[in-house]
Amino acid sequence: MESDFASGYKTKYGKMFVGTAESILTSPAAKKYKGKIQLVFTSPPFPLNRKKKYGNLQGEPYIDWLKQMSLLLKDFLTEDGSIVMEVGNAWVKGSPVMSTLALRSLLAFQDEADLNLCQQFICYNPARLPGPAQWVTIERARVKDSFTHVWWMSPNERPKADNRRVLKPYSKSMLQLLASQKYNAGKRPSEHHIGEKSFLKNNKGAIPSNVLTLSNTRTNDNYQKYCRKNNLPMHPARMQMELADFFINFLTEPGDLVLDPFGGSNTTGASAERLKRKWVSIEPNVDYVKASYGRFAKEEE
Repeated sequence: MESDFASGYKTKYGKMFVGTAESILTSPAAKKYKGKIQLVFTSPPFPLNRKKKYGNLQGEPYIDWLKQMSLLLKDFLTEDGSIVMEVGNAWVKGSPVMSTLALRSLLAFQDEADLNLCQQFICYNPARLPGPAQWVTIERARVKDSFTHVWWMSPNERPKADNRRVLKPYSKSMLQLLASQKYNAGKRPSEHHIGEKSFLKNNKGAIPSNVLTLSNTRTNDNYQKYCRKNNLPMHPARMQMELADFFINFLTEPGDLVLDPFGGSNTTGASAERLKRKWVSIEPNVDYVKASYGRFAKEEE
């Protein structure tokens, strides 16, 4: 691995750039990626009402900024490429009322680049700390906010995708059904008609739903060890590795190119590297870039 943290670093499959997404994607260095990105997988700074160290716009300026990004990112996609974007919830400042800013941002992003909304996902984290604290743990007027929206979009109505790459293990009852080759066929109260052989074929796993349950409770992974050892700040909004794994497997194949324009701790790059996809990540904070190097350091040692 080559490393020069002023400009980023390279690995076997990818490169981390230092700079804003706008500056890097409009630079000569990015021209070679245009029309070649199979998946843009990212979690942009959320439209929070409180400023974070990693930088986040608020209110209408956030919507305008995200609209500008949509056209820029679309220009880098393949004909059947996808954009998958995780967006968290926001609350009205000083009030126990949810803001619609996240939803309006998504609609603006989609409309500006004329993208199809292929499917909406929910990423549910049962281990998330109770929040917003004022309304949940102090006034006890709300329940904890424990999920984020994940939006899958594409300029193509039929982007590259295959759910056979993300099958889940069969349940115990399904394994028993496959073994016995017997179940109650026929019409259900829902008016669905279950055929006599509809569930007799072993497809090597169950098709997952669009609700992804992923806890983020790791406290001593390679990334965190590297940060502590080198006295580097950890990114405060790290994405679950399993979330990146799911969409990279679902929407790409080995050798495809994945882009994360808001790299943070570079979860996307690390997942793509392990899954043998080429990748490009962008992050303006040099300290976060230095820390993200830890996701690859073990392979080098």
